[in-house]
Amino acid sequence: MRAWILLAALGLAAACSGGTETDDSTARGGGAGVGGGAGVGGGAGVGGGAGVGGGAGTTAGRSGAGGSMSTVDAAGDATPEGGTSDASGARDAGGEGAGDRADTNVPDLSDASPADVADGDAGSDPSGPTYPADLLDLTNWKLTLPVGTPGSPTEIRQPALRTFVMPPYFLLDPAGTGVVFQAHAGGVTTSNSGYPRSELREMTAAGTANAAWSTTSGTHTMTITQTITHLPVAKPHVVAGQIHDASDDVVMIRLERTHLFVEGGGDDLGTLNPSYALGTRFTVRLVAAGGRIRVYYEDLATPKVDMPSSHTDCYFKAGAYTQSNIAQGDDPSAYGEVVIHSLSVTHL
Repeated sequence: MRAWILLAALGLAAACSGGTETDDSTARGGGAGVGGGAGVGGGAGVGGGAGVGGGAGTTAGRSGAGGSMSTVDAAGDATPEGGTSDASGARDAGGEGAGDRADTNVPDLSDASPADVADGDAGSDPSGPTYPADLLDLTNWKLTLPVGTPGSPTEIRQPALRTFVMPPYFLLDPAGTGVVFQAHAGGVTTSNSGYPRSELREMTAAGTANAAWSTTSGTHTMTITQTITHLPVAKPHVVAGQIHDASDDVVMIRLERTHLFVEGGGDDLGTLNPSYALGTRFTVRLVAAGGRIRVYYEDLATPKVDMPSSHTDCYFKAGAYTQSNIAQGDDPSAYGEVVIHSLSVTHL
């Protein structure tokens, strides 16, 4: 079992640069952060719910402009993905006050071996799930990580994603009931974003092609049951789910301190929970149909947001897209963390 995990981690070495990434939001008010190790072992959340532990991660490179995203496919070869950048809201600019506790006792990950990277909690219980893909159906997804080379974070595609794990960025939680996504403020970013992510991007054809659908044709639904477990300190913001089009985010599920809401185009489109406590599990559903987007929170019968929308080349995203970097005043090891317990997408 550990041999398979080791092979998945070693596949990262084949990642190289390609074209311009389309999936990212441009950071307003902050350049890309320099590299550093990710925090491991989350602290207790505001509302209970301790952060998730993990093994050692890989060394994050310095982020910066230029370059492109590298991907790891079935053969471990790198493949580029082209497109244009997008822009996030004005609330991303400037630094905010301290959020939760300071990040302490973060190990130096610069000398982590491939075995250290791959060997975490995932294989500790042979009676339960071994890999994140045992818990979530990741057939039609790819994963972007906050590691790699400047402007070119590593991507993991199918079939490598089927047996992939990389603590602390992507792994099962200790109970085996959720998949941890963690991105640290000093992590590698795409060339068109100043913010790091450990995030899934919707694919199609068993993970071999980018998903691209219209909000005006068909019914497209993503349902996530998740828990936000940790925020960076200086700028405590994280995005936990998105609908994106070819060039920009359309809607995002965003937490700023305790304000959980729907953002679109830099605007607050509707509050989901005004006093969200870290560690609180919730279900959110995004539905695009008939030229409208509806966002449901807990009560899946009555939308919290119902807005007109006419966008093409859309796709879903889910995970932890940390909205901070060292330019915002955060330490490179400060991180955002989201645990996904269930994830489903349908297209009718």
